[in-house]
Amino acid sequence: MATTTLPDSASEAVPFGGVEPDEAWAEEVRALAQRTDAVILAHNYQVPAIQDIADHTGDSLALSRIAAASDASTIVFCGVHFMAETAKILAPDKTVLIPDARAGCSLADSIDGAQLRAWKAEHPGAVVVSYVNTTAEVKAETDICCTSSNAVDVVASIPADQEVLFCPDQFLGAHVKRETGRENLHVWAGECHVHAGINGAELTARAAANPDADLFIHPECGCATSALYLAGEGMVPREKVRILSTGDMVREARATRAKSVLVATEVGMLHQLRKAAPGIDFRAVNDRASCRFMKMITPAALLRSLREGADEVHVDPEIAARARASVRRMIEIGKPGGGE
Repeated sequence: MATTTLPDSASEAVPFGGVEPDEAWAEEVRALAQRTDAVILAHNYQVPAIQDIADHTGDSLALSRIAAASDASTIVFCGVHFMAETAKILAPDKTVLIPDARAGCSLADSIDGAQLRAWKAEHPGAVVVSYVNTTAEVKAETDICCTSSNAVDVVASIPADQEVLFCPDQFLGAHVKRETGRENLHVWAGECHVHAGINGAELTARAAANPDADLFIHPECGCATSALYLAGEGMVPREKVRILSTGDMVREARATRAKSVLVATEVGMLHQLRKAAPGIDFRAVNDRASCRFMKMITPAALLRSLREGADEVHVDPEIAARARASVRRMIEIGKPGGGE
């Protein structure tokens, strides 16, 4: 098996190419997956061809839990590196592959283990709550992980007089602080470069141009506060503004009676929403909100991964055990929710 570490130059890497996702490609992918006893998982932000060939499509935590429960001996995780790490943490006895280990994450990279340890030293006794969109090393330094669905429940479960360190996403942290009213919640200044780029001005303009549309807003977005402001000022009916994880967006798409929905998250999400509710007009708040790291998982990369067993993901067993404990504590509190 090939083993690849995540290079610092991932942002400049050229994705594997030269393969068209035609029926011949699909037949070979399915045949290789069967031959290698592999299950293919695809995150909601992947390109449509990867989503459609996968055995399961969803958010990162849901997919990791599927990986742990699967009878397959090999997990091919079509997503970014921390997601494949999480699958390995929850399924330590399985072989976990990521089609291109250079697929990093700006949010996960915004804090590392050393930085978290230094922050903890400044706040002795504080409880650390980390978003699942973090590396294994950060999860290992964490008391309780959270998802965007249950972040409020996780923080609310901590005694009110105890300090909380929340990392790494500042927009999700702001959402939690707003919902809990907690003044002793300290938020790390990290962000997903894609979600941070979906700003309030764009949302305001799109909402004004589409007054009948519902708004599906991911809490990582820079426009989440603006969405709540629009609702508070009566510029958008409050019932039309939904702050949702990616998994909750799919469920809400099936339930809403709206004819059109403006979606503030990575544009790959539109494919799943349109499949879930084909009669609704789903449009991106920002058409340029595409993650270059997610899009490194190309048809060529997936084929290479299945042919060569590349790239295998390893997590130090001690780190994995500590990280697994913080994920399990999260699942015990409130609704487990989706991965992001």
